[in-house]
Amino acid sequence: MKLTIDPLITELIPHRPPFLWIERIISYEAGTIITEKTIAADLDIFQGHYPDHPILPGVILCEALFQTGALLIAMMLKDENATNGSSQGIPVLTRIGGARFKRPVGPGSTIRMQVSLKEKVAGSWFLKGVLRVKEKIAVQVDFSCTLIAAL
Repeated sequence: MKLTIDPLITELIPHRPPFLWIERIISYEAGTIITEKTIAADLDIFQGHYPDHPILPGVILCEALFQTGALLIAMMLKDENATNGSSQGIPVLTRIGGARFKRPVGPGSTIRMQVSLKEKVAGSWFLKGVLRVKEKIAVQVDFSCTLIAAL
């Protein structure tokens, strides 16, 4: 299966395959973004994580939301920079809170991530992420990011 990734994603965040958990941007408006990824059935991780009933680990589902959050921040900064010309850093995760796992995600599933900005205080972005599979909530998590200088 040939992986097709929206080039805007790799332009704006530093993640790359095999650890890039976003393929498509479905929608974006200042404050909210929706992305998707189809989970390949042949991922190595399924060989060892419940091999008789493969489940994508919750930490990977959270990572997909965190990457979507980084993309939201980068896109909002890009919009802002178009008007004021300021530079941006790299969004990094600084806090995770209230993660809830409601249903498993298996091989071949398409996950849809929605991340919304709850609040921005100084250099911290407070976000809420919801990951759905088959239109049903699989994961909800609150998290925050801050910007660091390029590594």
